[in-house]
Amino acid sequence: RRAAPRRRATGRPARPVRGAAARSAEMECTLGIIGDGYTLIAADRNAARSIVCFKKDEDKVAVLDSSKLMGSSGSQADTVCFTEYVQKNMALYEITNGLKLSTPAAASFIRNELARALRKGPYQTNLLLGGYDGADGASLYYLDYMASSNKVNYGCHGYCSNFVLSIMDREWTPGMTEAQGLDLLKKCIDEIQVRFLAHMPLFSVKIVDKDGVRVLEQPK
Repeated sequence: RRAAPRRRATGRPARPVRGAAARSAEMECTLGIIGDGYTLIAADRNAARSIVCFKKDEDKVAVLDSSKLMGSSGSQADTVCFTEYVQKNMALYEITNGLKLSTPAAASFIRNELARALRKGPYQTNLLLGGYDGADGASLYYLDYMASSNKVNYGCHGYCSNFVLSIMDREWTPGMTEAQGLDLLKKCIDEIQVRFLAHMPLFSVKIVDKDGVRVLEQPK
């Protein structure tokens, strides 16, 4: 009886499997809206895995610098590690070159790092990057763990997008004031709290505009 032929090693790492960590990311919620001279980003404050919620005061909207915010969802290890990696590298770039990355340049850098990791061991994290640049104004970028990147007017990560994207599509208009943006955000959060099966009582809300980054109260 002949032995089965041995398969040659290709030298490539095994293809990563999108498992429980990625599925748990879909149970989180990150929202972003741009308006007249500002970008608004909000994220739920639950820190959970599988069927366990560890705490309800996690801040998932990171301040990258004085003019940029990044909301994240996904595996706790990957989101914290990747957010800090981006934050520190942007600070290093500013120290080395004497100028900050613009929001489009920051989005390009983040996408490149996600794409590089995709072929080794992908970061299980989905992101919304918002910023304000003097020349270009407010902008919002939608990035996911597969290293896709799109400039958008509004966006949402997670299963909650099934409930809120229709609201954003109907209610969002160009040139929204800060009050109108917060009112739209309130409608989205109210819908999530009524319809979504996971309990999300608290949201972190931050805004970036020409005056820098501010922390806002959750609209009620």
